[in-house]
Amino acid sequence: MILVVDMNWRKDSLAYGEYVLPVVSTVEPFEECQVRHFSELSSKDLDASSKVILSGTALKDFATLNHVDKFRWVKTFSKPILGICAGIQTICKVFGEPLTSCLQIGMTDIETVAVNPLFENKFRVYALHSLSVIPSYAFTVIAKSSECVEAVKHREKEIYGVLFHPEVRNSQILKRFVDLK
Repeated sequence: MILVVDMNWRKDSLAYGEYVLPVVSTVEPFEECQVRHFSELSSKDLDASSKVILSGTALKDFATLNHVDKFRWVKTFSKPILGICAGIQTICKVFGEPLTSCLQIGMTDIETVAVNPLFENKFRVYALHSLSVIPSYAFTVIAKSSECVEAVKHREKEIYGVLFHPEVRNSQILKRFVDLK
């Protein structure tokens, strides 16, 4: 079972339909999904999951960055994690990685800069973010645009983060994450 964590500022917000449901509808044909809002996440939810996806949020929704303490479990979690937009930002903050301003809205060209199981080569993505990450010690950059770091992988764990929104375009990235062993 894939656990999809709703990263939006409150449970049942209007953004749920924009950022969480598309992830679920892409993943569910391949593996059962369960959704929990980050404020209600329990160790039982995490234990029952095979993988975790942290959803994206609206452009100015920084709720999870203000509640990084609710994500301390990421450091000790032994199963694959994929953070999308706010998900990558939150994961990187948990590991002490800095964030930087980088506004991108719309279609963006990115280039893969390190071999990884989720994507390869150059491709176009849908971006909607105002912050990017500056990986320093815990993460390796795996994709960049001309302005931002677009994707990272933890150096030792199966933790991935993408700044763009694969639930909007590039849904095969979500499928490849589901297929990780």
